[in-house]
Amino acid sequence: MEENVSDCLVKILAAQGVQRMYGLVGDSLNPVMEALQRNGRIRWIHVRHEETAAFAAAAEAMLSGKLAVCCGSCGPGNMHLINGLYDAHRSAVPVLALTSHIATTNIGTDYFQETHPTQFFAECARYCELANSPSQALTTIGAAVRAALAGPGVGMVVLPGDVAAMKVSHGVTLPLPVAPQNAPREPAEPELEQLASLINSAKRVTFFCGAGCASAKHEIIRLARKVAAPIAYTLRAKEFMEADNPFAVGMTGLIGWGDATRSLFEAELLVLWGMDFPYKAFLPAHGRVVQVDANAEALGRRTKLCLGIHADASLTARKLLPLVKNDRDDDFLARCLSRHGKELVRIQARIRRVDELSPIRPEYLTKLVSDLAEPDAVFTVDTGTPVIWAARYLQAMPQRRIIGSFKHGSMACALAMAIGAKALFPSRQVIALCGDGGLSMLPGDLLTLVQEGLAAKILVFNNSSLDFVSLEQEIAGMPHLGTVLPGTDYAAVARAMGVHSLRVENPNDLPSAVRSWLSSRAPSLLDVVIDTHALALPPDTSFIPSLDFAEHPLPQSDPRHELSPVRRLLLSLHLR
Repeated sequence: MEENVSDCLVKILAAQGVQRMYGLVGDSLNPVMEALQRNGRIRWIHVRHEETAAFAAAAEAMLSGKLAVCCGSCGPGNMHLINGLYDAHRSAVPVLALTSHIATTNIGTDYFQETHPTQFFAECARYCELANSPSQALTTIGAAVRAALAGPGVGMVVLPGDVAAMKVSHGVTLPLPVAPQNAPREPAEPELEQLASLINSAKRVTFFCGAGCASAKHEIIRLARKVAAPIAYTLRAKEFMEADNPFAVGMTGLIGWGDATRSLFEAELLVLWGMDFPYKAFLPAHGRVVQVDANAEALGRRTKLCLGIHADASLTARKLLPLVKNDRDDDFLARCLSRHGKELVRIQARIRRVDELSPIRPEYLTKLVSDLAEPDAVFTVDTGTPVIWAARYLQAMPQRRIIGSFKHGSMACALAMAIGAKALFPSRQVIALCGDGGLSMLPGDLLTLVQEGLAAKILVFNNSSLDFVSLEQEIAGMPHLGTVLPGTDYAAVARAMGVHSLRVENPNDLPSAVRSWLSSRAPSLLDVVIDTHALALPPDTSFIPSLDFAEHPLPQSDPRHELSPVRRLLLSLHLR
């Protein structure tokens, strides 16, 4: 049988190990759909919104490190991919986006649904080209796959529907791109010696670790033990730097907790490992700062450095270990760990079980889910207050994964990422921590869970509010504007879609409901009405000169948008 461009596309992707394509079909994608059916090796996962397709592919790529694929039909169809592709781009994970296009004869005529994808997606794709003939289409497909893997990042092929259906000459050799084998970058000897000298001469050393430390945990812990350094970490590094780390002191930033912030600011020498933390106010402007990163562009981007090392974090820590002295006292480390322990006691006090007349605390809910979830569960976390509760109360374990739109910061990512995670790991527990605001943005993809048989667990933190935005407004001295959501029974909505659903309002009902929800073998949603007065405060920032929250007045009374007395009191005490 004579093959067309779509047949070759599917063959190339299957040879690359691709097992799934996420998308929503449209007429310009029909040749690809027929090719998928003929080939039979790649599963089509039918989502209800293309944004979900892109987030699902991004999640699969984050969790596997391998190429994942999403698709959108011409015009408005593929434009919906943009948010999830930005997330993949900023998270540097390998995603191939196939954006179908109107027929080549209609391009440039202001035709129905005409857009210019090569312009629209240019900022979030490492490679984005229009295929205008069969031979050029094959070349473009191979180049896009290589770009996605080499980045890693987003590679894109813009494929007109007529080109997708064109026959390919007999005997044409298909491009078979392979994953690049990039060797970790070695640190230069003079830089190692200079870093060792800086560490040996400093009495108080703190390590701050980011996503670039995913393979460097054990080397960094061994080094921290030798130089008595507390280890702070970013949200993206929580999943691997928190568990089994005796020197961990938590996270800094507005969602931070523990002693991380003070450990950073009291250090005489701060070493940044594989991180590109963007919140400059939470990085000291004084003292000596060293940064080690495999990405040269990150060096010095956030704070002034006395030394920048363009190298792999794991190799650098391993080669540095024999060069540093272990004759320092551990007073600074002991002080940081002591304060961190007290902070843990303080935040754990918020998760005590309360009586049936009290509203359900989100801290208690998150800790309960964490305690009852499987040790190898995959958590996807929505942007907003769910990410704060996850950062503080979700326990990282060696086999657990915790992902979200942690760099792009998009709402509505948790359900979509859970689709990709469950498709990749059908036998593992996948739990999406969703805000009611985030879930209400893409609720239609609850149907995807049912149709595709993806037994993910969806948790809804239901406080009828865009709570993180409310917190931002309170800190800025504003009344609540545009943050109130109508009280919605998401369990009833999901049940109507065929999802096993429970709704909980009484704290005494919560443990049994969580157990029932987690034990279900079908797609399941747990809608929990949580305390609307819960206030997620940032860590103590009173000693940071560049971050003076107290300069903002408390919100003035407003008959339409007045703060609750509880939240007003808590905010006042914190700012004071």
